[in-house]
Amino acid sequence: MITKTDDQWRELLQAKGAEPKAFDVTRHEATERAFTGRWEGNKKSGTYRCICCDQPLFSSDTKYDSGTGWPSYFAPIAPEAVGTKVDGLLWMKRTEVHCAQCHAHLGHVFEDGPAPTGLRYCMNSASLHFIPT
Repeated sequence: MITKTDDQWRELLQAKGAEPKAFDVTRHEATERAFTGRWEGNKKSGTYRCICCDQPLFSSDTKYDSGTGWPSYFAPIAPEAVGTKVDGLLWMKRTEVHCAQCHAHLGHVFEDGPAPTGLRYCMNSASLHFIPT
């Protein structure tokens, strides 16, 4: 696993031109407001990668319009690309999704997605960068 200090993560994200919210989202589990992220409406073909470590996370082939205001995917690019943990911070339990390589917080996964998985990986745009094909 990749580990850095908060200052090192801030510096890296700034050097990459990440959204201002990226540090709070990826390192402190914040959530961007719905319909404000740069990748929510993106329809181009390519790969979504972790903004912190460049790990490939999601393919545009699995992206769909969930109507929630966040980029949504029905599966990660590979099962080992992401990790999950139960998040019980609020009144309900949710399953948090993080990058398996650097542990950046990405968003949450819900069991209300389309076939073939029935899952909705609801991600923060600020945690991703997109590489077109």
